[in-house]
Amino acid sequence: MTQDSTLYFDFAATTPLDPEVLEAMMPYLTNQYGNANSAHHLGQRAKVVVEDAREQIAELIGAEPSEIIFTSGGTESDNAVIQGAMSLAGEKNELVCSPAEHHAVLHPIELSKLKGFVPVLVPINDEGTVTPSELNKVLSDRTALVSLMHVNNEIGSINDVQQLADVCHSQGVLFHTDAVQSLGKIPVNVQDLGIDFLSGSAHKIYGPKGIGLMYVRNGSRWMPWLTGGSQERRRRGGTTNVPGVVGFAKALEIAINKMDAQQAHFKLLKQHLLKELDQHLSVCNFHINGNPGVDHIINLCFHNEENKGIDGEMLLLNLDIEGICVSNGSACTSGAVEPSHVLMALGCAPEQAKSSIRISFGRHTSKDQVSTLVRSLEKVLGRMFPLV
Repeated sequence: MTQDSTLYFDFAATTPLDPEVLEAMMPYLTNQYGNANSAHHLGQRAKVVVEDAREQIAELIGAEPSEIIFTSGGTESDNAVIQGAMSLAGEKNELVCSPAEHHAVLHPIELSKLKGFVPVLVPINDEGTVTPSELNKVLSDRTALVSLMHVNNEIGSINDVQQLADVCHSQGVLFHTDAVQSLGKIPVNVQDLGIDFLSGSAHKIYGPKGIGLMYVRNGSRWMPWLTGGSQERRRRGGTTNVPGVVGFAKALEIAINKMDAQQAHFKLLKQHLLKELDQHLSVCNFHINGNPGVDHIINLCFHNEENKGIDGEMLLLNLDIEGICVSNGSACTSGAVEPSHVLMALGCAPEQAKSSIRISFGRHTSKDQVSTLVRSLEKVLGRMFPLV
């Protein structure tokens, strides 16, 4: 199997670098190599392009340039928001999130217990979202920060971030959203959403890996987490990733310009996938986990008439042998495969969660590729279900 023959359905994990993005980055990967914090002319040229990119990104998401901080990616941004808000929390010691958040949010909130904070989980409903009423129930005068993702990375559900932020602000609570799966794919305007913090990442939208952003609304109670330099107005120490910043701005520009066409394309692909599964998947049944609000992510569970599932990890590996790349929510911890925490939070039984895979579409995914995926699923599942 060659790389050219591989069919990739894991665009929610990462995307290839857009040629236009690479072209924009190339000068700063080669001859324009100055450190943006250096005083000489090479450094000052780099500083100018970084600030131009900051202004461009800020305009694209409705922010002020001073509110954009560049990071190494979504994980750093999530951690920096949480740690920075904790530093100035004062007497407030509760951090709220849902059990379906990315581990980049769950883990630092869990570890906050070492500093005397109390993690508080707000449940998701059967669609995979947090309702304003449920959020309101867990808020108190001790709540320092609420962190709820915009689009879930495993099931594609969309939280009504604007309403959730309004609930928080009515009680004087700061609100953060992890927008890694929404930025550049659905409209994201920080003023319309009314949020205090946002995390984003370039490699989900055909930009480079290793560059992310953190939006911090001017005046928000937050202290820099990564110190040791004057970069990013002393809000994030470390040498500026100039080519990454340039690539991020270009990738976001392209993604927003193509958003309407891309959303329509994803909708057609999702409809085609479900039609193909209904017509050609005869060896087992399937159902959709949650209620995906976006069309580029769909999480499917496969089971027989007795509702008995198969090993999703083995399904993934068998599809990989067929040249098909998908994902699932299982994580290998100490040699034991655990069910997806998102699907468990959704109320799925462990066996159902382990019998699921995530399929995510990209800009150039075709209907023919989706048809090939379904034929491969029929072939692989036909081998697996007789063994159940």
